[in-house]
Amino acid sequence: MFDIRQYTDNDTDSTAWNDFVALSKQGTFLFDRHYMDYHRDRFSDYSLLFYKKGKLYALLPANIDGDTLWSHQGLTYGGLITNTHATTAEVCTLFEELNAYLHDHGIRHVVYKAMPWIYQQLPAEEDLYAIFNRCHAQLMVRNVSSTIEQDRALKWRRIRKYGADKAEEEGIRVVQDDSAYADFWQVLTDNLLHTYQTRPVHTLAEISRLHDAFPDNIRLYVAYLDEKVIGGTLLYITSQVAHAQYISATPEGKHLHAIDAIYRKVLTEDYSDCRYFDFGISNEDRGRYLNEGLIYQKEGFGGRAVCYDWYSWNVE
Repeated sequence: MFDIRQYTDNDTDSTAWNDFVALSKQGTFLFDRHYMDYHRDRFSDYSLLFYKKGKLYALLPANIDGDTLWSHQGLTYGGLITNTHATTAEVCTLFEELNAYLHDHGIRHVVYKAMPWIYQQLPAEEDLYAIFNRCHAQLMVRNVSSTIEQDRALKWRRIRKYGADKAEEEGIRVVQDDSAYADFWQVLTDNLLHTYQTRPVHTLAEISRLHDAFPDNIRLYVAYLDEKVIGGTLLYITSQVAHAQYISATPEGKHLHAIDAIYRKVLTEDYSDCRYFDFGISNEDRGRYLNEGLIYQKEGFGGRAVCYDWYSWNVE
C-alpha cells in the first residue's frame, strides 16, 4: 500500500518535507529541516517518507544508532507526521509495512517519542493506537511536564505572587531581549553545571543560529537588575503552545524571585492569549525521578500534568 524511502538531504526532499509539515496535523517548527539539520553532525539521519499512490502521505523524523531506529533523538517530541486525510486503519497498515521495511534493512528495534496532545492541531493519535495494535509497543519513558490552559488558568500560589511583587519592589526589569543570548547562556550554563553537573543541550552558537532561522518561534525573556542579567527563559513558540525550553537564574536572581517576575510578564501579558503554556518536564532518569521542588514551582503558576511518552518495540 505504501512506498517507503529514506529522506535525502537535497533541495527537492527538503522542500517536499517542509511543505508537508506546514499542512500537517502535528506541524511545528521543530520538524522543519532547517531546525532538524542544525545537529546533523551528531546523529545519523534516517528520516522516512511514506507515499500512497505517488502522493506523500506521512513523514517520520528519525535517526539510526546501530540496529535501533529512534524517532529523532535530537527532538523533544516526534512521531509520525500526517495530514487530515490519514485514517486509523491506514496508519495501522503503515506501521506494519514500516516494520517490514526496517527488518529488510537490518533494523531490529524502534524507540518512538510520541507527540504530546497539546501540540496537535487536530486529534492525531492514530499512531498511538497503531503501535499498540500492530507493533505491540511498550511504554519506555514517561516524563511529566506542567501545562497551563490559558483560557482556564488556575490561580497562582501565594508564594509565586509574592515573589513577582518582591522582584518588582527590588527594581527587577523584565524584557524580551534578543540581544541577551550570550549573557543568558552564561547564567544557564553556570546554573546547570552547579546544580546538575551538565550543560545546555544547545551551544550558544547553535541557539543563536536557530533564532536567526526562526525569529518568530524562538524568544528570549530576561530579568535585569540594573544592567545585569540575573535570570531568563527561552521560549519555543508554536501555533498553540508556548514552551519553556530553558529556565534559569543566578543565585541572586533566585533570591530576588526573578523567575516569578519573568512569568508574570510572559503568562499574564505577552502570552495570555496563547492556548497552552508548557513549562517542560521535571524529571530525571527517564521519568523515574521526579524533581519535586522544580515541579512545585511550575505548579505554583497553575501548571498541571501532561506526559511526554516514549515507546519501544522489537522489529520482527
